Amino acid sequence: MTSYIEPRESIRYWMGEDDAGMLNTVAGRFTGANPEIPFALRSFAQSGILQTEEGYYNFNFNERFRDAKQGEAAYALGLVWSDDERSIDAGIMPFSPVRFYLNEQLMYRSGAEDEMKPDAKIVIPILLNKGWNTLMIEARRTEGGFGCYFGAQEGKVRILQVLSPFADRQEAAGWVYTGPLAAGTFGDSGVFPDAGAREEESGLSWLPVTGWSHEAAAKRNLERIFGIPADGLAVTGYAWSRLEVPSGVETVELTGHTAGRTTIWIDGHAVLETQDAGELQCELPAAACRGDLLVRCDSGSGASKWGFELQAHSGSTQLEFVLPVPVHGAPSPWLYAGPLSAEVQEEPKDVMSVRRLFERADGDGLSGWSLDAPDRRVRPFYENAMLSNKWTSGTATNFGRWDYPLGVTMYGLLQTSRALGRKDIADYARAHIDICTAWYAYSVWDRDTYGFPSINHQLVLIKMLDNCGSFGSAMLEAYTESGNHDYLKVAEVIADFMINRLERREDGAFYRLCVGEYSADTMWADDLYMSTPFLSRYALITGDHSYLDEAAHQFLRYREYLFMPEEGTMSHVYDFKYGKATRVPWGRGNGWSLFSLSELLERLPEDHKDRPALLSFFQELCAGIASYQGASGLWRQVIIDPDAYEEASCTAMFAYAFARGVRFGWLEDPAPFADAALRAWQGLTGEAIDRRGSVHGVCSGSRYSFTGDYYKFDLLTVVNDNHGTGIMMLAGVEIMKLKGMLGSH
Repeated sequence: MTSYIEPRESIRYWMGEDDAGMLNTVAGRFTGANPEIPFALRSFAQSGILQTEEGYYNFNFNERFRDAKQGEAAYALGLVWSDDERSIDAGIMPFSPVRFYLNEQLMYRSGAEDEMKPDAKIVIPILLNKGWNTLMIEARRTEGGFGCYFGAQEGKVRILQVLSPFADRQEAAGWVYTGPLAAGTFGDSGVFPDAGAREEESGLSWLPVTGWSHEAAAKRNLERIFGIPADGLAVTGYAWSRLEVPSGVETVELTGHTAGRTTIWIDGHAVLETQDAGELQCELPAAACRGDLLVRCDSGSGASKWGFELQAHSGSTQLEFVLPVPVHGAPSPWLYAGPLSAEVQEEPKDVMSVRRLFERADGDGLSGWSLDAPDRRVRPFYENAMLSNKWTSGTATNFGRWDYPLGVTMYGLLQTSRALGRKDIADYARAHIDICTAWYAYSVWDRDTYGFPSINHQLVLIKMLDNCGSFGSAMLEAYTESGNHDYLKVAEVIADFMINRLERREDGAFYRLCVGEYSADTMWADDLYMSTPFLSRYALITGDHSYLDEAAHQFLRYREYLFMPEEGTMSHVYDFKYGKATRVPWGRGNGWSLFSLSELLERLPEDHKDRPALLSFFQELCAGIASYQGASGLWRQVIIDPDAYEEASCTAMFAYAFARGVRFGWLEDPAPFADAALRAWQGLTGEAIDRRGSVHGVCSGSRYSFTGDYYKFDLLTVVNDNHGTGIMMLAGVEIMKLKGMLGSH
């Protein structure tokens, strides 16, 4: 028997049969360890280093420095924060001689073959220290090229957010880089720029620039940020800030100048309005000044100046403006939007949102908020827990991440909330879902504008079912209570992807095309959960039962490819490159299958044409899996291998499905399965869940193999892995319902 915790550490030792208390503890640990930390808003230079659609930073210096001489070098410098020690695989594609340094240690030096092979991509395993890590790239110019692509492998999953070095650029996002220098200026010489010092101490001026030229600085604020509209186009712009009014102040005087028609609102109320250029002046009670301040300033047709100046005083004391939202690295306390049509009138509350996108008056598409520095924009970044190669995310909060393990976690929280009557738990889950869906439209624009999204990576870069189905299913589960229309907008995108854009076999079965990747031309048991629960929920919400038909069709096709009737289990993967299944019955792969089938049967009408076949499959799969349950109540990582370790997430999935099979009457002889579910829960709470609510014995996210050794020896367990926490809660809820049905306590 695999031992994860001492008996005295287990939650069962302390709580006995108090299943509600156990659920409360597991949910409380997760919500406590993952507080509602929002996306980070940062200053970002649109003219700086952008990313490719795969997430690689584009250091093509040929495009930036066309006059560079043979043998000269350019340097790029960036900072990466890691909440814990974190291992990831970086990828580099050199166009010329390139060196990569991590924390002043040479990690990679290109060779001739790397530089000359057009599609070369070198994988560099890197270990990020806890805290700040300094990344530096040197690229030398040759006649063949100048630069490289660099980034994290699987960048939308193992995110690599780079911040700017130097004290005077502190907290801004993005790399800095030099113009052409003598090769060996840094690195080979043993000299490295001090990323924590002021930029001037490096002896160089780094790009992108942070300050305005003297000529630009002399212009009005909106003019220097957005320019004067061409052809006399009348436009307007907004400026958003907040006035800091100390206690004890009774009145506030606003004074300044404007170059065009101007309106000022505080807390949504208009406090000053001018019809033309001129002085700004008004006196207000201090209480009327405590709120967000919004200025609308028109350019006027044919105007040669555009913008305003504004100060606030209380007597002889000048009051300070502060940022209305925390934007790290912002050069001033104002956010700006423009150039917008002067004909459009909007309510201040509709303008003052960092998610807001504005239709530009010059016909150049949409834009977000800008800052008072060259090409500087406000941009949100997901900087909470970031995955390592082992799928671990460290101690930082997972809040705001859209991925499939967290989809199960949100579903578990929602069901736990209902079972315990804890509205606060559901509120937390919906807050996590809300931050993803509310920012969806922005994140699509962000991807299209900057090459690669800074938030909602998997959602807006959907390429496979992992990216959308699990979290989408939890989102629809939350929709039944919240009615949040944002959820349905995202659900429409997911449904369209599954039905119209996802790769299929000739028989209509979903599979993974994944051209050029290790997983090319494969079908995974996991994808039954990544698709069918979403499809069945979407069918009920929309009333379109074709989505239920699709879900049933997928299950029957997957059965043909993956079910091994002699073992009574599912193969993890079918590999079409070899024309055969791997025939390794991975525990969680079988868990995904049985878990998902119970979800589908719950929603499939009694008279559906495929229900008899699916019900028979459920019974067959339950019987096969039940026969491998260990004496501890747990199942093994490779179900049929007695030498494999006992694994918690698959055990919870089997307990969940068995309990539902008994409750819904799907099993002809329910007693053995009720017993198996109860023994599984007893084993989990005695062997895998400790008294703090931490979950042990959950294997990390998998690849696949034709040998069980990969699953036994390479896929090791992680404490509080997101693949396990949600399903523990779901299993606990179902056990409570089962015990209620059986009349036990």
